[in-house]
Amino acid sequence: MNFVDNDEHAAIRQAVGAITDKFGPAYFAERAAAHEPTDELWKALADNGFIGINLPEEYGGGGAGMTELALVCEETAAHGCPLLLLLVSSAISGELLAKYGSDDQRRTWLPRMAAGETKVVFAITEPDAGSNTHKVSTTAVRDGNDYVLNGTKYYISGVDEAEAIVVVTRTGVDENTGRAKLSLFLVPTDTPGLVAHPLPVAASVPEKQFTLHFDNVRVPATSLIGTEHEGFTQVFDGLNPERITGAAVCVGIGRFAVEKGADYARTRSVWGQAIGAHQGVAHPLAKAKIEVDLAAMATARAAWLYETGQPAGEASNVAKYAAAEAAINAVDTAIQTHGGNGLSVEYGLLPQWGLARLLRIAPVSREMILNYVAQHSLGLPKSY
Repeated sequence: MNFVDNDEHAAIRQAVGAITDKFGPAYFAERAAAHEPTDELWKALADNGFIGINLPEEYGGGGAGMTELALVCEETAAHGCPLLLLLVSSAISGELLAKYGSDDQRRTWLPRMAAGETKVVFAITEPDAGSNTHKVSTTAVRDGNDYVLNGTKYYISGVDEAEAIVVVTRTGVDENTGRAKLSLFLVPTDTPGLVAHPLPVAASVPEKQFTLHFDNVRVPATSLIGTEHEGFTQVFDGLNPERITGAAVCVGIGRFAVEKGADYARTRSVWGQAIGAHQGVAHPLAKAKIEVDLAAMATARAAWLYETGQPAGEASNVAKYAAAEAAINAVDTAIQTHGGNGLSVEYGLLPQWGLARLLRIAPVSREMILNYVAQHSLGLPKSY
């Protein structure tokens, strides 16, 4: 690893920042308050090759790696416009289709995803399963040349913006362990029997959440992604990128908040001097910057491990944990630095807090990350 951006990475940061600045934090805050998609920014990034930067060149992508996608996630967030669906469509679904999709699936979906013409979202969470993937109850049963899907998915992001969903299903049971055998399917959002109900959330974010009901949803066998019953392994090839890009978004949010807080502390004068001259203001901001910088290094390490084909599970979880904690503290510190102005729409800090707080829970909660590290890194007994 190189801890200094090379020329290519510096150019990516500069270009993504310049594109995002044309829209800015006020644009994001307005869309977040209205729960409306940031379509214009998404298209502008796609037109310049950044939405599909990690997708294979032969399918219209940039042919780069997870490091470069993480840079896009970080810089859009650092310039005030964190994009949740970069985690979902570009990272999870894009990586899964590129790695496991059939030639037809890749040709049909990847070029349009890279061009910003469509999105493919991801459905794994269920009301009664939560983080326990082994308890997934949405089934896919073979019926001739088709599969029939039944079940419910919960808290699925961006369904209204997508033309298809990668759905995690149960297709059997392991005779030795009793655990579910999982398979992945690519399901168009207009498939008969698939009903999406909006799931209102209080956090101000542009992307909407949905509950999905699959009622005898029939899809052709060609909708299967990869090999039947091998979905558990495939899922984690999508979830590690989600953790890495989620961490990158949090790093960007943290950078945005620290910069806003420091700028306010330099210019806001009370009792004859800038408030940043007081350690009670300066030290929390300095602590926030340190934590964001450490999270950025953890994120870069996880991306490097993933794209070089090395085990990246622990590093991805560590990065996501560190970055979410750092982002929340950074935004909270910036709000506190602003005093009453921290809650003002003019300063645009609360929408950043909402997404940072969401990413502390999703795509995996901090508690489940602690469980993972305790069990897999420290060799402690499984606690659940």
